[in-house]
Amino acid sequence: MFRKVLVANRGEIAVRVIRACKELGIRTVAVYSQADKDCLHVQLADEAICIGPAIPSRSYLSIPALISAAEVTNADAIHPGVGFLAENAAFAEACRECRITFIGPTPENIRIMGDKVDARIAVERAGLPLVPSGSGRRRRRGRRNAPMELVTTEEEALAVAHEIGYPVMIKAAAGGGGRGMRAAHNDVSLIALFKTVRAEAEAAFGRGDLYIEKLIQNARHIEFQVLADRHGNVIHLGERDCSIQRKHQKLVEETPSSIDPKLREEIGRGVVRAAKAINYESAGTMEFLVDDAGKYYFLEMNTRIQVEHTITEMVTGVDLIKWQIRIAAGDRLDISQGDVAFHGHAIECRINAEDPTNGFAPSPGKVTRYHPPGGPGIRVDSHLYAGYTVPPYYDSLVAKLIAHGKDRSEAIARMRRALDECVIEGIRTTIPFHRRVMEDPAFLGGKVYTNFLETFSL
Repeated sequence: MFRKVLVANRGEIAVRVIRACKELGIRTVAVYSQADKDCLHVQLADEAICIGPAIPSRSYLSIPALISAAEVTNADAIHPGVGFLAENAAFAEACRECRITFIGPTPENIRIMGDKVDARIAVERAGLPLVPSGSGRRRRRGRRNAPMELVTTEEEALAVAHEIGYPVMIKAAAGGGGRGMRAAHNDVSLIALFKTVRAEAEAAFGRGDLYIEKLIQNARHIEFQVLADRHGNVIHLGERDCSIQRKHQKLVEETPSSIDPKLREEIGRGVVRAAKAINYESAGTMEFLVDDAGKYYFLEMNTRIQVEHTITEMVTGVDLIKWQIRIAAGDRLDISQGDVAFHGHAIECRINAEDPTNGFAPSPGKVTRYHPPGGPGIRVDSHLYAGYTVPPYYDSLVAKLIAHGKDRSEAIARMRRALDECVIEGIRTTIPFHRRVMEDPAFLGGKVYTNFLETFSL
């Protein structure tokens, strides 16, 4: 097992990783920017080191700064949390070259599944169905057998859109986390958005490669949690419904979803098969769209722990962060697929420092009062405390509120109670939005699709 782990992230996920390490008897090193010197993860870690100014690219996203921090503190492993570097093959390779263990998949895993073209090739060979994206007459970078085509001009994009039919999604081949995605419903909107998405992709991922994909309407966003060790053992831990989203950013997640049990088994088998096919190791998530007819389509794989891993932990009792660490240390999974048991229902609400009555505008500032909820079935993952100042430079997530019950009705009832108990003053948060969701007839009836917010109002 590792002696010391450097946590290369901030906020609630850094706190979560530090707590898991403490339970495993591992010392921790927190990294922080100048804006985060008073953050909770800095206070909880055994050691802390400043890695730069508030600007993310010069601190939390700086590979040289993180590697140097690990070397200076003699950390033998780095946990990247959930940020961009968690799915950065160059970062994983830098760790390998410096003989520091990267707590996550191999660089090869990240590279294959982080590129939408290669990922689709891999999962199609494993038998998972794909969203239609054209016949592929104009392949790029020599990938003759790719199940999709990259487009570099507006004319090529129009040709694919006409082939598969509107509406379509313009997507970045190197995208992830809901970034680099726009919907087009006709030629005019496609041309208008093409350059925008390419610019976003180049800025976020360093590559402007795009592809066009059929937009599946009235679909649910379903993701399956995978856990795999380096010894060839792979299991899935069920699915999560992440359909309530804003600009492709998830807001509410729950497990289990309402998909048919036979479909759950079918997708689960395919997910395990695909993970084995690429010799995957660590935690990961395969994401799908599922329509009302029960047809499902592979979207992408996130080669990292997800923000919403908490609800899977609640219904399975499996600590995913600890298993990430144990797998990276070389341990074998001691859980077989038959050992995985699901108990009850869990829901997560992401509490963001945003004003839902003002277009979800960011709301940084000083937290003057903080009272987290409690009671049966309630879990709160957060880095907040009274007196803490939420900085304006980073992701707006400040807390994850999780409710677990014997069934969906009890989980919803407990979430309502917890939202009413939760007090965060000094900044605006998305708590009022979540209260409204928990009363919405469509949500209560389990009829929620990815376009939920288009007809939702506070």
